[in-house]
Amino acid sequence: MWSPRTILSVLLLLLSALVTCTSLDALKSAVQNADDCQSCLSLLGMLQSIALTGNDPFIVAFTGLCIQLGAADSDVCTGLVAREGPIFAHDLRQISSTGETAQKLCDALMGVCVNHPVNPFTVTFPKPPPAHPKRFQSRGRRPIRVAHLSDSHVDRLYTVGAEANCTKSICCRDFDDSPKIPTVPAQRNGNSRCDSPISLADSMLEEVERLSPRFSIFTGDVVEHTTWLVDEAEVKTDLKAFNDEMAAKLSSPIFPSLGNHDTAPVNAFARTTSKTMNDSQWVYDIQSAGWERWINPTAALGLRHHSGSYSSKVPGLGLRIVAVNTQFWYKQNFWLYDSDVFQPDPNGVIAFLVDALQAAEDAGDRVWIIGHIPLGKEDTMVDQSNYFDQVLQRYKNTIAGMFFGHSHHDEFEIAYSNYSAQTAENAVGIAFIGPALTPTSGNPAFKIYDVDPDTFEVMDASVFFTNISDPNFQIRPTWSLYYSARDIYGPLVGLSTLESLSPAFWHNLTEVFVANDTAFQMYNTFISRGGAVSPCDDAQCKNTTICDLRAFRSENNCDTPSQGISLRRRNEGAVREGDACEGTGLAKIFSAMVGFARRN
Repeated sequence: MWSPRTILSVLLLLLSALVTCTSLDALKSAVQNADDCQSCLSLLGMLQSIALTGNDPFIVAFTGLCIQLGAADSDVCTGLVAREGPIFAHDLRQISSTGETAQKLCDALMGVCVNHPVNPFTVTFPKPPPAHPKRFQSRGRRPIRVAHLSDSHVDRLYTVGAEANCTKSICCRDFDDSPKIPTVPAQRNGNSRCDSPISLADSMLEEVERLSPRFSIFTGDVVEHTTWLVDEAEVKTDLKAFNDEMAAKLSSPIFPSLGNHDTAPVNAFARTTSKTMNDSQWVYDIQSAGWERWINPTAALGLRHHSGSYSSKVPGLGLRIVAVNTQFWYKQNFWLYDSDVFQPDPNGVIAFLVDALQAAEDAGDRVWIIGHIPLGKEDTMVDQSNYFDQVLQRYKNTIAGMFFGHSHHDEFEIAYSNYSAQTAENAVGIAFIGPALTPTSGNPAFKIYDVDPDTFEVMDASVFFTNISDPNFQIRPTWSLYYSARDIYGPLVGLSTLESLSPAFWHNLTEVFVANDTAFQMYNTFISRGGAVSPCDDAQCKNTTICDLRAFRSENNCDTPSQGISLRRRNEGAVREGDACEGTGLAKIFSAMVGFARRN
């Protein structure tokens, strides 16, 4: 007797054959042969012919293919395609299946067509750099303390006793197909296969409050990873709840930014030019109301009108926090592929950043830029990463630091005035990438920065973590100092007492990593806070990792695509960097379908 899942699969396949002019066998063949740029474009052409008949036939065909090829559980295929499929179909109806936009879509979905150059564009600035820029000098005063939180991914349906070793990308929930008797029951405070329970998030916030920061930054991703189930109603609930929890447990101001999971469908932030009523204004309205208590009414109003970006001055300090919505530069935001007309600055985010930095320069303030997705990652559009770098080069005297999340790793990226000559002298910017609370990519953690109150440069960066392997973790997580960058790395580069953790410091540290494998392996362990260490013993992995640390521009990193299938290497010796933040999305579905087709 056939199971309900098999019956559903057969019905979907039969319906897809009836309502589309492209046969399922032809689609399966196209998927099986999608191993380079041209074959991917051919596949898009076939999918385009289905999309032109309407969303419903497209969703039926794509869902049936997903289920038959075993890309994911049937409920995951059904839910994910129902949410993201209409955007994908919309894209295909608007573009040429062989043009530059289609090639970028193949890059995002399958990791092919990756060698397109940066589209030339020169960012305009209101004023030239000052002839005599303001000098920000330390008076040796006691540093202020700042907390950096990121990627909480709180699962409000986390269920104690549910299966923690499920067949899906995220577990510890009562799914419809969960076993009656779990093989690994979820415990109270979390599991490495699951997102954060509320108790773990509360524990972190209580520890941050105990450390008494002057203020905190949060670099995005509140919502959990069940992307095939998440809808607008859940996102609204999750965003409001986490705002209220931070307000209840932290007594000092918080300056947050948006993450790619903080909308529905996941990653979907529509451009103002997109022909849709399904934009993300509701996200901006919720966070404007929720964050106004911290960022001030003017900044909250700006957030509504600048697509999730804002600028706010930290009370009592000559420092401004400029938050940018990096999702308009994110390859997995499929609203970015619905036009063949190139848009250098979607929703004016870069123009907003320029205006905010110019205002800070005119006022003699320094700036911290915060956002979710680091600009050097492979999953950032090379065009907008390049244009952002132009802004950094112009306002490098004003920008004291940049802070991101997304990768779930404890990392950094260095910006250079000349990427062809990467030296300490040419290092002009540093991006601090915060570790995640969610245990899916290592031990839960956050950062504490000691910051000079005159220059607002980081003097020390310390990671605090809780060890999920600790026998007492499920009773009550214990948070402790994992390491201090100044204490551990400072002696390796000869850092003096008065020096900050400057871009030059971090470049010199990468030089140490090149020469000292023990130091490099220590860094590799720190990435996951010792909780999910990926071996990086060979020269290829080590060289790529160091290359990425020296790449705040995505065009300069050495990764193969982090989504979809690594079918072509950008250069010899490149390796694939996994994107822990994405979870299950269209690119992972494509990857799984192609993998299945090749095996069978």
